[in-house]
Amino acid sequence: MSSEWTVHGSRPVYTSPWVGLDLVDVEPLGRQRYEHHLVRFAPVAATVVVNDREEVLMMWRHRFATDTWSWEIPSGIVEDGESFEAAAVREVLEETGWRVDEVEVLAYFQPIGGMSNAEHHVFLARGATYVAPPVDTHEADRIEWIPLSRIQGMIERREIVAGVAVAGLLQVLARRPGSAFRK
Repeated sequence: MSSEWTVHGSRPVYTSPWVGLDLVDVEPLGRQRYEHHLVRFAPVAATVVVNDREEVLMMWRHRFATDTWSWEIPSGIVEDGESFEAAAVREVLEETGWRVDEVEVLAYFQPIGGMSNAEHHVFLARGATYVAPPVDTHEADRIEWIPLSRIQGMIERREIVAGVAVAGLLQVLARRPGSAFRK
């Protein structure tokens, strides 16, 4: 027996280049139809950059929406016609001034699948070259290389709270030699 919902239509309530809000006419199996909110986002690409000293490139920044400071990894919206990998590489350079040449898939997740189409593509880059100060100077107050050995504690202390950073960093930690979660 399938529990897939039937979508009868939708109507936009608000639209911008970054976010949209729709009311969607849905009918769960065996239930009455109703209008459900759907928040639409452009896809996000993010990168965990790890150097040969087992340090992660992190950005200390403020988020006005939650009025919190925390460490994050470079991330941003994938532009029209851009591949997820190209966006990940571009965001590292724009936000940190460090260039990565190659990325590999690390994780994919949908942070709020019950009410949003948001999707996050997280990549791993091994190594980086500093080329210039960041173009997006409003993105971070500090940019630092932080030892991987400190990351789990930072997550536990809520010094790293952004979902895309937590998901990517936990994947990296799980893949380290000696991890009980290693493939």
